Amino acid sequence: MTVKYLITGATGDLGGGVLDYFIANVDFTEFTASSSNPDNRSLFENRGVNFRHLDYEDPATLRTALRDVQNLLLVSTATGVIHIERIERHHRNVVDAARQENVKHVWYTSLTFGGLTNDSEVPMQRAHLATEKMLQESGLTFTSIREGMYAEGFPVFLNWYPNETLVILPDDGEIAFTSRAELAECTARLMLRGGFENRTLLLTAGGTITGKEIINLINETTGRNVKLQYVSPGAYLNMTNANFLCGNVS
Repeated sequence: MTVKYLITGATGDLGGGVLDYFIANVDFTEFTASSSNPDNRSLFENRGVNFRHLDYEDPATLRTALRDVQNLLLVSTATGVIHIERIERHHRNVVDAARQENVKHVWYTSLTFGGLTNDSEVPMQRAHLATEKMLQESGLTFTSIREGMYAEGFPVFLNWYPNETLVILPDDGEIAFTSRAELAECTARLMLRGGFENRTLLLTAGGTITGKEIINLINETTGRNVKLQYVSPGAYLNMTNANFLCGNVS
């Protein structure tokens, strides 16, 4: 059976948001959700959504899941400095299987470090650039969507927990933080619109915000008195290596 749209990462925030948009706006016969865990089948089928088991680590499941797929949403595997080799291996497995199964169009969720440039030294972005190169060399039709930085993840970039009263940064600058919900909807709309063959797109909010402005908003909306302190890059590295809070919004 031909699958017009196959959505990977459908239990995650981004892929799940794309799936939610499809559920609300697209005929259920046109799309299928996938997960690396076959036990998740009921999560989707209980909502009336077709399901295929697809595990980036298992090429056999990839070949089966990608059979007769026209548009594949390739949601990047979990990123992190310690997982770079795993990311590249996972994506190579998917790209190879997509080529073998003649997938018509791969929509890849890349990352926006460095904007539309290809010279970022951020390790996570290097993994995404490597995947974009894989796609370019594969002969597959693809669109790389460089997704904006999640607004929900701002504490990570500030290295701040909500119970902390001091934010220490080596510098400040403007970031186009974008909500995951908006990124998911825009990604879904791009897929449904079609086109953008063999192109790299930058998907971010129209406005930017600095760390200082975020802290001001925190104080204005919560009544807190969070302070901002700037230190040298060397001092910052020493401090964060010893005590990286990696805050979250909870």
